[in-house]
Amino acid sequence: MADAVYPGTFDPVTNGHLDLVRRGSRLFGKLLVLVARNPRKAPLFTAEERVGLMRAEVSAWPNVTVEAADGLTVDFVRRRGFDTILRGVRTVDDFVSEYQMALTNRALAPDVETVFVMPSVEWSFLSSSLIREVVQSGGDVSAFVPRAVSEALRHKLAAGRDGGSGC
Repeated sequence: MADAVYPGTFDPVTNGHLDLVRRGSRLFGKLLVLVARNPRKAPLFTAEERVGLMRAEVSAWPNVTVEAADGLTVDFVRRRGFDTILRGVRTVDDFVSEYQMALTNRALAPDVETVFVMPSVEWSFLSSSLIREVVQSGGDVSAFVPRAVSEALRHKLAAGRDGGSGC
């Protein structure tokens, strides 16, 4: 059975991400969730906070681990001896972007495959950016994220309004 890396920023972790982790844990011998540090993005949570939130949520799956890293995902995958990248595809727009990325990764590392998995219908509309937007506008996202993530979001945003440093 192949092993896979599921990369993303996970800012914040959503039920859609966890759906993919659950399904990926059944498809692959080992699944490593890679929390990307992307200097082009300004995440709400630090990489360490995102790793902590994800680890708490995936602890039920013994073959799933979580790490953070910088740089190209395909380089990380090869360095760690994995052979597959797991990606979720929700929309046609996702597919176009993911397809371009997969072909680029194939050119950089022909021995690494990308596997696309569609989310469960109930989570197909979710994105981390949508969750952040709803929370920043005062909306309730508790149906879309785990309880600990919902609480962390509330705490982070309250700290930001009070001038604090957040979590």
